[in-house]
Formats: sequence, structure tokens, C-alpha cells
Amino acid sequence: MSDRNETQKAPNRLIQEKSPYLIQHAYNPVDWYPWEDEAFDYARKTDRPVFLSIGYATCHWCHVMAHESFEDKDVADLLNGSFVSVKVDREERPDVDQIYMTVCQLLTKSGGWPLSVFMTPDGKPFFAGTYFPKKGRSGIPGFMDLLVQLSHLWNNDRNRLFNIGEELTRILAEHAKRRGSTQELGEETLRTAFVALSRSFDPQWGGFSKAPKFPSPHQLSFLLRWHRRDGDDTAGNMVGKTLDAMRNGGIFDQIGLGFHRYSVDDMWLVPHFEKMLYDQAMLTLSYTEASLALGEPRYAAAARDICTYVLRDMTSPEGGFYSAEDADSEGVEGKFYVWTPEEIRERLGAEDGDLFCRFYDIRPGGNFEHGTSIPRVTASLESFARRENMPPDELRLALDRGRETLFQIREQRIHPLKDDKIITAWNGLMIAALARTHQAGGKTEHLEAACRSADFLLEHLRDHDGRLFRTWRRHVLGPPGFAEDYAFLIWGLIELYETCFELRYLEAACSLNETFLDLYWDSEGKGFFFTGKENEELISRSKEFYDGAVPSSNSVAALNLLRLGRMTGDVRMEERVQEMTDAFSAELAAHPVAHTHFLCALDFMLGPAMEIVVAGNRTHEDAERMLRLVHTRFLPNKVLLLKEAGEVGELLSRTAPFTTEFPVEPGQVKAYVCRQYACRSPVSNPEEFETALV
Repeated sequence: MSDRNETQKAPNRLIQEKSPYLIQHAYNPVDWYPWEDEAFDYARKTDRPVFLSIGYATCHWCHVMAHESFEDKDVADLLNGSFVSVKVDREERPDVDQIYMTVCQLLTKSGGWPLSVFMTPDGKPFFAGTYFPKKGRSGIPGFMDLLVQLSHLWNNDRNRLFNIGEELTRILAEHAKRRGSTQELGEETLRTAFVALSRSFDPQWGGFSKAPKFPSPHQLSFLLRWHRRDGDDTAGNMVGKTLDAMRNGGIFDQIGLGFHRYSVDDMWLVPHFEKMLYDQAMLTLSYTEASLALGEPRYAAAARDICTYVLRDMTSPEGGFYSAEDADSEGVEGKFYVWTPEEIRERLGAEDGDLFCRFYDIRPGGNFEHGTSIPRVTASLESFARRENMPPDELRLALDRGRETLFQIREQRIHPLKDDKIITAWNGLMIAALARTHQAGGKTEHLEAACRSADFLLEHLRDHDGRLFRTWRRHVLGPPGFAEDYAFLIWGLIELYETCFELRYLEAACSLNETFLDLYWDSEGKGFFFTGKENEELISRSKEFYDGAVPSSNSVAALNLLRLGRMTGDVRMEERVQEMTDAFSAELAAHPVAHTHFLCALDFMLGPAMEIVVAGNRTHEDAERMLRLVHTRFLPNKVLLLKEAGEVGELLSRTAPFTTEFPVEPGQVKAYVCRQYACRSPVSNPEEFETALV
């Protein structure tokens, strides 16, 4: 194959791809390949190193590097003349991203996107970094200089690069096998995590770090469980402070709803403006759980607001949920979301406009860049109403009218890019979130949307052997699924069954779990590999255990196994979790705050946990009341089954054989509550049942 010197008007190979991120680069003059054997075969044939660039469609600095370098003919000439260039969407291929991000962290002690890696034609890396400007500045080497230097080393000191590649590959293999001595984990492990989070807590603005601040919803979920276990209000107060500050801040889209990715400051004012589906899902879960655990209706309202955004803007006609929305529009980050007082007064009128600006901190000179303001709430509606000498209901109506008017106006602006690929894992999280929100008193459309997404995934992203695919976009499937695709979808299906009690969702969860164990379980080191037996062979087979922007696949899988084990009576699942806990105990004990979702599983293991079976027709008034009692309480360590009469009940008994012993009597409802391996006598009215839940 001969080199091609593309112009921006002639597409490269990426024009054939379905990933929005790859298509963004289809008209670069760089002779890009997608991640495929052809690229590495050509690198071997031409004796060139491989340049790997990993990013995603809504990544701001990915756009910057693309504009500076990948759209530049001089840079393209260097890449096309001396390297084979490969472009990867990290959301489509998290396995590739995970391995080479680990390399970047090993070499630079940091990471992020865009990820830039140079490697041999066998995929062994010898240099890695993130963003590089075209020409060096602020202590960052220039990308063109870097290309010249690495090309020189490849041609004149190749053994040095090979040795680095071999050593990094060896370290990756050791990293995947890591296992320290087994340590005892118990309530003290949970307490240690709570103390560490308390020390890092920001008492003024909430959250657990200095800027930049990330939501980290799994930390909030852990604290709610510790609050329930310990009874100390401190944990609950930390959660409440954080949730209030985020909901009122600029990180929340006050006009169009939904959360941006993170805040660049301490007070949650200035966000990185991209919106990710997984953030919407995880924060919906956090607000829903907080509404139950802390008894605050405003958190349930916040959860419903997030769902409104997802159902309105992030839902495909087929029922799946889109991945993300970009931070940039018209080449400027945040332009779609910001306002000036003049714009507000022009649209709402002088009196209503001034009121709106005062409430949402839209000020002369701006609270952001170029004289613009990011809407945020600086006072409660009640206190602001007192200050303005207005009835709260009148103020609420005025603000609602203003938001709706400005939303319709904003809809006429040029929108940020929407990444419309459907990712199995992130859809699983959103299914779980919508199901839980519906349980807590949400809207019927939340449950309907969760069911539509689940049905779509099970029909279109699962093959005839029961294996999952990672992505779907415009009727084209992506690569085979990864561990998080199985773990997160199983989580969603469990929540969905416990919401609507359609047995097919529990059966699908059990079936997927068996496939997951068969393809991903590490029988030697324990836990789940990120890639399965059918995935492409890479230079390392890694495991994901650290809870980052989303919980790790192993953390979610551990809690899934505990719940499915209790729902089906299969003790082998709990034995697998014990093996995982033993294998990872040293890491958990040393860094519990880095594994807070796994600590939620540990909290379940330590108990007390409950198995609840309601036996009776679901339309019976007492059955409905009993199920509602479970759904509207914060009972994180419970499983819930509905045993109905007839064929449905018989089918449940196949999945959960122990329910065979729970008879369904005509016209009656009985509830069976077992707590920490001990069962109480069945109760037959909601009042007794409510007492049994305490």
C-alpha cells in the first residue's frame, strides 16, 4: 500500500466507521486507520512505529488537538511519512483505552484524553502522553518536535525503544495479576473509608476534593449506607450538602436540566460542559437514594429532573439512550449554555428578566467568560421570596415560566454535538436509575423508558448465544461486550425486575450472569477480566477494580452476585464474591475510598440483609401496598421477589427454587421476610409487614 497525502476534502478510512468520534476525523489529512489488523500489518510491512490516538466525541481537548495538529498538513506529512496512525474511540473500545491509559499513568504519573501513544507494530508501547500542542509551550513539548525525535530514535536507536516496550508489557502483565496477602475486611474497613471521606470533605461547598470537582456518586451511595449502619448524621449531612450544592450550581443545567461532567472550581459553578449518560444515571441513583434515606423530597425532584432531560434529549427512537453531548458549540466551550442580563431582559421583559437574573446570578460583567453568566442558584426559593417580598408560589411560577421561555429560545441556538451511539453498559446504568426512580414514586414514563431500553438491548445487542455487543449505532453493531457491559446491564435488569416484576428481566439477568462468569471469570486470580474469551487479543488482559467516573465492573459484579445469589438461592454466587473479596482485600484495606462501590457490596455481605417474597396477585390492594412499602424505604441490602399464582409463579420457582414452598392462596397475600439467614413467620397485612421491615 502506498502512502496517501490526504487533503481535507478527501476522506480517509474513518469515513467507513460508525463512531461519531472517528467520523469527526474522517476528513483529516492524517492517513488514519481504525484499530484493526490492517494497520499493524502495514506497520510491519513498512517498518514503521504506530501512533495511537484515543479520545471521544465530546472531549474538549481532543477537539483542540485535532484542530491544531490533525487538521494541519505539516503535521499530517510527518505522521504519514514516518508512522502508521490509528484512531480509537475510548467509549467503543475501552479495552484498548484501559491498557494504554495504564501505560500513560506508569510513564507520566497522570492520564486523560486525548491519549497519545507510540508503539511497535506488535502493540508494545514505548512513549505515551496526553495533549500535545503543535508547537511547544508552557513546558509541554510540541507535537511536531516529538514526531521528529521519535522517528529519529526509531531509525537510529530502535533497541532502546524495544526494551522500553518489553518492560512496559511485562509490568502490565504483572499489574493484571496483582494480588496481595488476604486481609480481614469488616465494619472497620467501612469506618476507615468514612473517616477518610470526612477528612477530605469540603464543608462549604460539599464534595471530596479541591478543584476540579467530580460528582463521584458511588461515594455518596456508600455514605448513605454508612449513615444507615452507624446512625451518625455526619455521613448523611455530607451527602445532603454535596447534592444541594451540585443541584444549585452551574454544573447542573438550570435551564435544560441534566448534569455536566465536572466543575473546574470549588463551588460547582463553572463546569466542563459535556454531558455524559453515565453521570445522569449515577446521579439519578444518588438523588433517589438520598430522598429515601434522608427523607428530603427535593432530592426526588432532582432525580426526576435528570430523567426529564434524558427522556427528552438522550433517547433514541428505538428506545436506547445516547452516550453524550459535547461541551462545545460553534467551536466555543459552553457557548450554548450561557447568558447575559441583556438577553434575559429582552426575552422575559424588564421586570421578570431582572427577577430571573437575580435568582440565577446572571450579572453584569458575568460570572463566567466574556461577560456571560452560567445560571446557578445562590439562595433557596423561600429565602429569595422573603427578600423579594413575594409569595413563594408566585415566585416559583415566574421562574418556571422564565425557564421554559429561555429553554425554547436556547433550542434555536446551534446545539453541541450529540454522540448518538448506544453503549450497552451506560444503558444498563440508566435502566437501573429509571427503575429506582419509579420505585421511589416517579412517573410511569420512567418505567416505560427503562423497559424499552432493556428490550432494545436484549433484542439488538445480544447474539443468539447470549453474548453482548458493546455498541449499536444506526443498525450497526460494535465490538463484543466488555465486563462492564455485562455487569451494568445485569444491574439494570435486577432493578427492573424488582420494579415491575416481569420475570423475563430476572431470567435475562441470570442468563447474562452465567455467560459473564463463563467468559470473563479468572479462575486463578479471581474476579473478572475486563475482556472475555471472545474478545480480540491485546498485549495484556486487564482487570478493572478501581471505582472511577463509574463503578468498576468487578465492584458492580460483586453486588450483582450477592443479590442474584439471594434471589435464586444459589450459594455459589456468594462464594464467588468471597473469593473476589479475598483476592482484592489487600487493595481494599489499603485504599478503601478508591473502591466505595465495592464497599457497598461489603456492606451487603456484613448485613443484615433481607430476602422479601410477597406471595399473591400483584393487583391485590394489600400486595400493592406491601410492594410500595419496600419501594419507598431505603433498604439497600434487600432483595424482593413477587410470587404469583399459576404459570407465572411456577416459572419463578424454576429461577428461584426456594419460592416453591411459598403457596399463593386465592384472594390472599402473604409476605415472607428473612433477615440474615433467619426467616420470620409470614405476615398477611401491610401493617404487620411494615413492622417486619424495621
